Amino acid sequence: MLSFQQARDWLLERARPLQYSHQAPLLEALDGVLAQPVIAAIDVPPGDNSAMDGYAVRVADAAAALPVSQRIPAGSAPIPLQAGTAARIFTGAPIPAGADAVVMQEQATVDEQGLVSFSAAPQPGQNIRRRGEDIAVGQRILEAGKRITAADLGLAASIGLPTLPVLPPLRVAVFLTGDELVEPGQPLAAGQIYNSNAYWLLPALHKLGCEVIDLGMVGDALEPTRELLRDAAAVADVVITCGGVSVGEEDHVKAAVEAEGELNLWKVAIKPGKPLAYGRVGDADFIGLPGNPVSGFVTLQTLILPFLLKRMGLAVPELSAQRLPAAFAWSQPDAKRSEFLRVRKVMGSAGWALEIYPQQGSGVLMSCAWADGLAVLQPGQTVKPGDLLDYLELVV
Repeated sequence: MLSFQQARDWLLERARPLQYSHQAPLLEALDGVLAQPVIAAIDVPPGDNSAMDGYAVRVADAAAALPVSQRIPAGSAPIPLQAGTAARIFTGAPIPAGADAVVMQEQATVDEQGLVSFSAAPQPGQNIRRRGEDIAVGQRILEAGKRITAADLGLAASIGLPTLPVLPPLRVAVFLTGDELVEPGQPLAAGQIYNSNAYWLLPALHKLGCEVIDLGMVGDALEPTRELLRDAAAVADVVITCGGVSVGEEDHVKAAVEAEGELNLWKVAIKPGKPLAYGRVGDADFIGLPGNPVSGFVTLQTLILPFLLKRMGLAVPELSAQRLPAAFAWSQPDAKRSEFLRVRKVMGSAGWALEIYPQQGSGVLMSCAWADGLAVLQPGQTVKPGDLLDYLELVV
């Protein structure tokens, strides 16, 4: 079996970022993935300007009462400042040639003759925003592979860009397998269970930013599974199934993928979530999640989300965990597999600690709804209260 880290690296090596993009108007680009870096073609601000409403002066002249020689609102083009005068100036207005400071209006007094005097001596450069202080020509202001935020859109607008190069959303087709599955709201017959997996998997993919194609459910039969697999691969970049990836007589996904494409099926040394399949059908990636709800949920969180992020063109963060003390004991570890225990952070008298859900079975979906993260144990690792554990926060 591959270790958890080996499986993660293996998947990321095979994750092909989307290559095609389009120019999206700024107001349509929010939450999109930036396809190329953005480099400034202008300085921001484009010239020295005032950070305050007040008076532009020559510092050498400011000790005396000065006549006001011009008024400079934002958006105007001032003339050079005459020696021995001040210019009334407003926030954002360009600094006139010859001025080397701005005195805020709260420190200025205008007498009956219109002369302005100042309560504090200005310093050179005071209250002046310099050209290029925010952004300089040639500066790389946004990196490719980031999800575009509202601040990014404002930044792009500030350098005059009307559009941004945006990758399309990753198209992910999903179907579930199993004769026993029934949609919520329908009555259950003997031996049937409600289809819970679709209701955590599809929203998780939506939240990630994927374009989700819901193909519903297929029974435990080979030919219908093959047909649905072909349909899915024809319309999606990635096909994800849930269930049917083991080697039982009623598990037909493996055979369907081998018949329609190619399959790399392996057992990953993690608990829960050992059965996991990856392959290709046409040009689409295939991912087969285990059917037990907790196994599928944990596998998605720990292995599949990084793969999807890279396929989406997003930068994949390094796997980093917080180290937090356990508020529980774990005395029967798995000797061969890394374990992902459903836990949540709680504040105690000594600070944050990890509390465990009491039932850790692979069918106990309540543990996932209750938890806010996963405690990662290495094979054979036992836990005593107070032991520091790696904690991974749930992503979706």
